[in-house]
Amino acid sequence: MAACTTTYFEAGRGWGTRAAERNAELMAQQALRRRGVRTPEFYFARHIDNSRLVKAPDPVRVREMRLFSAAVAVLFSLVMIYGLQHFNAIEGGYRVESEKQAVDQLREENRQLRLAEAQLSQPGRIDSMARQLGLAEPQPGQVIHPNARPDVGVPAIAQVTPPAPAAQ
Repeated sequence: MAACTTTYFEAGRGWGTRAAERNAELMAQQALRRRGVRTPEFYFARHIDNSRLVKAPDPVRVREMRLFSAAVAVLFSLVMIYGLQHFNAIEGGYRVESEKQAVDQLREENRQLRLAEAQLSQPGRIDSMARQLGLAEPQPGQVIHPNARPDVGVPAIAQVTPPAPAAQ
């Protein structure tokens, strides 16, 4: 290729001279390859002038190509929509499975917390811990229930009276 490129751009030489030199090179190469048996090969430069040819429009071919392109575009769109739905379904399945695992984990944690609450709220345990801290059972009248109505006949332990607003 390099020999063809260098001879093509050389100025001042015609096609005939270049073709003759190329033929001589090919003959020399063949002699070396065939060990003395010479098969002549010749290089002919052909000049084809297509500048006067004009391509005639073919409306049938154009219509066929447009129809084919539209069919390929529709098929491609359908395949892409199917693929998108398929991968979204797979992703949704993975999401559902991860949510199921999260729900199972939360249920187990809730069960553990209920067991811990039941264990910590045992009256016997609370009583023994209170006695270790030096607490005693309340005396009658010490416990006041916030929902109960006050009994007028029982003496009150403490009362808070709001201060009267200052007059100006």
